[in-house]
Amino acid sequence: MLLGMEQKVQSAKKRELMYWYLASRGVPKSLHCLCLKLAEEYAVNAMARSCLPPPEHVSRLADTSFNHIVLLTDNVLAASVVISSTVENAANPEKLVFHIVTDKKTYSPMHAWFATNTLKSAVVEVKGLHQYDWSQEVNVGVKQMLEIHHLICSHYYNNLKENDLDYGGEHQNFLEALSPSCLSLMNHLRIYIPELFPELNKIAFLDDDVVVQHDISSLWTLDLNGKIVGAVVDSWCGENCCPGRKYKDYLNFSHPVIPSHLDQDSCAWLSGMNIFDLEAWRRSNITSSYHKWLKLSLNSGFTLWQPGVLPPSLLAFQGHVHPIDPLWQVAGLGYRSSSAGGQILEAAAVLHFNGPAKPWLEIGSPEVRSLWSRHVNFSNSFIQKCRVLH
Repeated sequence: MLLGMEQKVQSAKKRELMYWYLASRGVPKSLHCLCLKLAEEYAVNAMARSCLPPPEHVSRLADTSFNHIVLLTDNVLAASVVISSTVENAANPEKLVFHIVTDKKTYSPMHAWFATNTLKSAVVEVKGLHQYDWSQEVNVGVKQMLEIHHLICSHYYNNLKENDLDYGGEHQNFLEALSPSCLSLMNHLRIYIPELFPELNKIAFLDDDVVVQHDISSLWTLDLNGKIVGAVVDSWCGENCCPGRKYKDYLNFSHPVIPSHLDQDSCAWLSGMNIFDLEAWRRSNITSSYHKWLKLSLNSGFTLWQPGVLPPSLLAFQGHVHPIDPLWQVAGLGYRSSSAGGQILEAAAVLHFNGPAKPWLEIGSPEVRSLWSRHVNFSNSFIQKCRVLH
């Protein structure tokens, strides 16, 4: 009887974990409402269609003396939190230029939001993917990349069985195939940042699920020692402790294609908040290497890595990462538990809600949601009408 009860408990835990991941795929009614209301505003209100940025600030978009920040997102509310938190904590907000790239369906509401909620000093550009005139080579590359990523996620999603989910076991990583980021076009396009911004030489990249708590202007003065990306690698929690996951949590080291010189117990670098030297990137073969690894994954039957965005980037950027101070970013706030205490959360420059439990979802952790929601403009009429976070 006790054994039977234990099996029922374990089975319930497995189902609950899977449902938790599935819940992350949903779009809250309030966010859907917000996009619809803003799209309508774009159609009827000339102010919502006003130029972004204003003509007098257009020259800043390619001026390398400013601090350029890139967001790839289709979430209006999340983008507003990232930008408002960054500006609020900036020592010199007038030096900031935000470049938001979104998809065609989100362009109108995204533009309407930032056209009617103007910032006092920083510049915001909103651009839809349909407004880019890419070469045929880039278009083909993006199409192939998305097709392979969809196949990888579909492979794990279709083969995900409850019996494989030993609670706390390695198969739990397969649940990443249920994450919306696995199939997100905007999430995968980061590998094409140099093509998106050909006139820029150094940018900070922020995911849309972050909150900026302190001034980040010193990112642009960091010496990357010839590397392409500055990222958090080491952890604030001491030796043998990673800020995120280890290489073995992403890559299949039993496969002969995975480089043998990689240490599977080393900490993987964190995405979500990075500084990129685009000039160094353009001189490298990072993007072509990324595509090479995707094709190898396809030919291997998708056995090289766990589903997700980061694994192929870990391989493509190998040897091109410069570690930065661990307190630049504290990640993992979108999972059930975080080892980061109050002092660490307060000291971190950027909080990253990576994981299924985004702060705008009902499954978001109440303990850390307030760190994000305090940057939501609850006085905005659209936020109130759509009862965002109510």
